[in-house]
Order: sequence, then structure tokens, then C-alpha cells
Amino acid sequence: MIVTYNSAPVLRGCLASLPEGAEGARLVAVVVADNASKDDSLRLAEQAADLPVRPVQVGRNAGYAAAINAGIAALDLRELDAILVMNPDCRLRPGSLAVLSKALDRSGTGIVVPRLVSTEGMLHHSLRRVPAVRRALAEALIGGHLAGRIGTLGEMIVDPGRYERPGPADWATGAAMLISAAALTEVGPWDESFLLYSEETEYALRAADEGWTLWYEPAAVVEHIGGEAKTSPMLAALLTVNRVRLFRRRRGRIATAGFYLAVLLGEAMRAAAGRRTARASLVALLRPSRRLRTLPG
Repeated sequence: MIVTYNSAPVLRGCLASLPEGAEGARLVAVVVADNASKDDSLRLAEQAADLPVRPVQVGRNAGYAAAINAGIAALDLRELDAILVMNPDCRLRPGSLAVLSKALDRSGTGIVVPRLVSTEGMLHHSLRRVPAVRRALAEALIGGHLAGRIGTLGEMIVDPGRYERPGPADWATGAAMLISAAALTEVGPWDESFLLYSEETEYALRAADEGWTLWYEPAAVVEHIGGEAKTSPMLAALLTVNRVRLFRRRRGRIATAGFYLAVLLGEAMRAAAGRRTARASLVALLRPSRRLRTLPG
């Protein structure tokens, strides 16, 4: 399943990677769940004659989770083993889907994520630990990458050796993840209130609550462009606010207050250094009326 929104510039490459990416696996359908794109995203999908494309029009720019739910609703999970959820700016390397599917056969595994790399082959640090106050504070003071190098202090896992070996993780960025039909059925729909960002965190942690393991499989490689939240003040603010919202849902008031203050400190420090995305995040944290409630379009 590919979620699109004005994704024509990258969708063609994504679709073109699927035949070789799915070698060794049975590709029943390619659902393209479109969030009311104003470009040629759906037309490009429909023109992929060599793929079993099923376009699904969400009807509005409802967000990543809502599009996933709409796409799942168009399928019969009883006929499927798993669903690959993927961003349109991803490219499957040859045979990667079969490798992910084999890893999903592990007992208790509900989600499998690949090794994510840039188009130049550089590793993306996609694995994460459970959000915690001490991790948010460490990231605020010394940054996520440096905190990640100090034991388990950071939420982001940056140890290169960890990305060379398969194993469980608390959660991972949601650019590409294979989810078993059994897990989808038991865990239920994705939480549409997050719009963008933290929805994959919420889903992975909720799956873990139900006893499902998220497994990292480095032998499956997916190229991912990404990176908009690093440059867009609007998206950066949404990402930051959603981090706090998710933490509040899973923890008590005192812990949430500590997490909020730690995140606030980090954004304030970076805003003072002139970072536009941090300024937008700081405003959204301090002024709830300025928070994004719906997505553009």
C-alpha cells in the first residue's frame, strides 16, 4: 500500500521498483491510497499496467493514518498474509519484499521494517527506543545523534553495528513496514488523530501492548528520500507536538510534564540559535491555538 498526496514526482519511481522488489513474493494488490492529490498521482498509478493497482480515493488530505485505514478497508485481510505500508518516495531493492515476508514468519512478529538508505546508499537511522523523559532531556541538551551514541540514553539508535544485524526494536520510522494481517486485525485501525508523525510510533507501541514484536531486517533494503520535517516549519511543529501528545496518552501527568518541559527546552535552545523549524515548534508547544488541526488541501 502506497499513501500519496501530490506525489507524482516520486511515485513513478516507487511503482517502477515494485516488480523486482516483489520478486519471490506474491503481490496480490498495489493499493494507492490518495489524499485528494491535485496532481497526476492517481493517473500515474492507474497507468502502471504491469501491476495490480487498486486506487483508493480518501476524498481529502486526511493524513497518513487515515489513508492507511482507507486502503485496508478496500482489502479483505482474510485473503492476505500481510500488507506493506510504504511512502511514495521509497524504492524497493530487488527481492526485499520476500525477505521481509520471511522475517514475518518469526513467532510473535507482527511488524517487520527494512534497512532504510538514501538514494546514494547512506544509512538512515530509522530505529528508535521507547520515548522517555530522560531521553527527551538528553536530546534537548546535546542533540539526538550525540545522545544516541551514549548507551541507551537517546531515543534514536545511531550505533552502525545495530543496523547490521536483525533483531527487535521498540519502534521504527514508518516509511516502509510490513504488517501481518493477524496483527492488523488484532491491533485495529491506525490512529487518525495524529495526521502525520507519531502515528507509526503509536501503532508500534500499541502492537507491542498486544504482544506483537517489531522486527528489523537489514537484508531487506529500501531507498527513502524523505526529510521534509527538517525543512518545513509547519511539519516540524506537527512532529514536535505529536511527540508530546503521544507521550501524554501513554504516561501520567507528572511524567508528561517532564517530557513536555524537556522538549520545550530543546526547541527553545534551537530557536534561539536561529532555526526556523524550532521557532515554529516552540510556538506550537506554547500556544495550542496555533497547532495544526487539519492538513492543507
